[in-house]
Amino acid sequence: MKITDYLKEHILYLDGGMGTLLQAHGLCPGELPERWNISHPEVIKAIHREYFNAGSNVVNTNTFGANCLKFSPEELEDIVRSAIDNARAALAESQGKQPKWVALDVGPTGRMLKPYGDLDFDDAVSVFAQTVKLGVKYGADLIMIETMNDSYETKAALLAAKEHSDLPVFVSNAYGEDGKLMTGATPTAMVAMLEGLGADAVGVNCSLGPKALVGVVEEYLRYASVPVLLKPNAGLPKAVNGETVYDVFPDEFAEDVASLIRCGVRIAGGCCGTTPDYISATIKASADILPVTVEKKNITCVSSYTHAVVFGESPILIGERINPTGKKRFKEALKAHDVDYILKEGIAQQEKGVHILDVNVGLPEIDETEMLKTAVCELQAIINLPLQIDTSDPVAMEAALRRYNGKAMINSVNGKQESMDAVFQLAKKYGGLVVALTLDENGIPDKAEDRLAIARKILSESEKYGIEKKDIIFDPLAMTVSADQNAAKETLRAVGLIQSELGCHTSLGVSNVSFGLPGRDMVNGAFFALALGQGLSAAIMNPYSQEMMKAYYTYRTLAGLDDNCADYIAFAETVPQAVAPAAPEKNATAPSEDEFASELQRAIIKGLKEQAAGLTERMLATVTPLQIVQEDIIPALNTVGEGFENKTVYLPQLLMSAEAAKAAFEVIKLRMSGETATDKCAFVVATVKGDIHDIGKNIVKLILENYGFPVTDLGRDVSPEAVVKETVRLHASIVGLSALMTTTVPAMEETIKQLRREAPWCKIVVGGAVLNQEYADAIGADKYAKDAMETVRYAEEINRSLKGAYNDF
Repeated sequence: MKITDYLKEHILYLDGGMGTLLQAHGLCPGELPERWNISHPEVIKAIHREYFNAGSNVVNTNTFGANCLKFSPEELEDIVRSAIDNARAALAESQGKQPKWVALDVGPTGRMLKPYGDLDFDDAVSVFAQTVKLGVKYGADLIMIETMNDSYETKAALLAAKEHSDLPVFVSNAYGEDGKLMTGATPTAMVAMLEGLGADAVGVNCSLGPKALVGVVEEYLRYASVPVLLKPNAGLPKAVNGETVYDVFPDEFAEDVASLIRCGVRIAGGCCGTTPDYISATIKASADILPVTVEKKNITCVSSYTHAVVFGESPILIGERINPTGKKRFKEALKAHDVDYILKEGIAQQEKGVHILDVNVGLPEIDETEMLKTAVCELQAIINLPLQIDTSDPVAMEAALRRYNGKAMINSVNGKQESMDAVFQLAKKYGGLVVALTLDENGIPDKAEDRLAIARKILSESEKYGIEKKDIIFDPLAMTVSADQNAAKETLRAVGLIQSELGCHTSLGVSNVSFGLPGRDMVNGAFFALALGQGLSAAIMNPYSQEMMKAYYTYRTLAGLDDNCADYIAFAETVPQAVAPAAPEKNATAPSEDEFASELQRAIIKGLKEQAAGLTERMLATVTPLQIVQEDIIPALNTVGEGFENKTVYLPQLLMSAEAAKAAFEVIKLRMSGETATDKCAFVVATVKGDIHDIGKNIVKLILENYGFPVTDLGRDVSPEAVVKETVRLHASIVGLSALMTTTVPAMEETIKQLRREAPWCKIVVGGAVLNQEYADAIGADKYAKDAMETVRYAEEINRSLKGAYNDF
């Protein structure tokens, strides 16, 4: 029986933790657990067998970290082959009559993807593809992608699985206490992207105990149309007598998981700290629970790397300004490959309140494919709005969709067979909300009923590709009233017919209606208001248009969509008594300085590297380097850092701001010509022995350097002796140690012991997904930092205390 068929009628039980059990069997600090598939196959088989005997339907192979970044091609193949053989042997030897399957376990690479790290997206896809192909070759039944804390890396892994196998793919992400991924994604955003890419089940694992994950799971259940899985930790870890233990025991764990199965979870197991006892207890606690039917949610949405935008709750504004049509300056920017201009345009529209950005870079004189891919990657690096990818070139569209970090709007398809053949296959592969234009080989019909007929034809064709109605949004095409006085009336009728007859959402390029008329802004605003009254879901519009924005805010208030009229009041306060026509293009990207102390601060906060460097260069003509650092760069970093700590800014924004600050610092360093640029204490960072995951360490290094700390990065998989040697050589005041895996925490403890003996003066700060304050205290660290900014705050505190001691002396 196929596992997907079994899931339709049954609850599926997974296995539990592997790392802590291997440690109990003698896995040494720093030893790679994947190699035990070859060196200790009987231990691996015994663990798998115990899970099957406990009632698990699925066991994951011991391949969580098996990838070509960690192992040679030959060793990787030996590991994957042995891992699957071990799981197969355990399945054959196990008791119990439940259906059983073997899942290829795929974990994160331990590297951040560009632009925040050094791993290219397609290189990441290739890394995962090598493991996936080996899993298929040696007989895995399904692929389990788990413990992913970055949406972009999750997409790379899922694409690799779908492109190189026909196996079912389950995808599970690791959420923090704030209910978001490390890089900021909400569960709704992940559901939107992963369902679009074809995941067979989605959910959450690791991170926290079951009680702490209730909110995340409930959000999955509200939005997911595929089975939801749950693999929580056994609570929080702590060190007791040199061993890692967890604070949630089997019976409590089982009851908590069973309560979520009652709510609709269909796939359940355990992660760090769980054992076969946890699985058997969970199966017993949920034995009498009838599986909750997985229902189609029919939610129309798009997503960015942080959040989803849902259609139907309130009208959606799509900024139209990243488009060369009729914009001389924008055309010049495209020809000059002036990406900074595009970014500033995007930021300016975001500040005006649009929900989605349309991205069109089509010019005959440029390579549209390369430019569109670049624009999408650069925009999503600094702006957290979903993007509408706007091109008639299928090659350019695929290049952009592949690199897009979320579920995009796809603009567009139409009723021509050639268009549907090209676009629908891309939408099926990458996911997306497809904008469908109601035109075909005969052009644009005059009558609304004929546009409705084309819409029906498009829906019929999309069904052949497995694309649901919820993922089609129709544009019934606003035509200019200066050429046909009935054009607006027919478009408005089409909006109403598509909504009432098909139950689909609609979008319009509103400003087309006024082409050729004077005072276009007045016409656009009135037409927009009429369209909203007909049920228009979204508009591609100019957010600098006062009339359009007035129509939007007044409509939301009158339609009961604006609680206490708060948004309208805030907007009305910005409207001058005498409203001028829409701003000309030359002002379209003028930055608002109201909330920023200087242009340089704004550039750093917004993550504009080139602009930050250019502004710094100009400022140095009249301002001292130290003044720029103290009055612009550090205050900007503090603003972003405080936002990060308050959960209003997310990791990608923090990193891009740090890169912009770094660009400004580089200009200053060149001007200082070898002068001492810092009085901060030396800081050594390392990922401990046996752990190759250096994302957290790299983030800490980048932020510390921007605050002026001289950081020595020893890399990953660093022995205690190497850390001690460098700390002593530099007489470093602070050492930062990172670990992601429970199996490498003992190596961290050993490093701390050696530092205490050989470098007693230094302060030790630790961080990583498996740590908390209690655990850090138990292994002898001075400080547990939950993120990079907390590390910076601690380092600043230590530096101040050291300076005070020197001054006293």
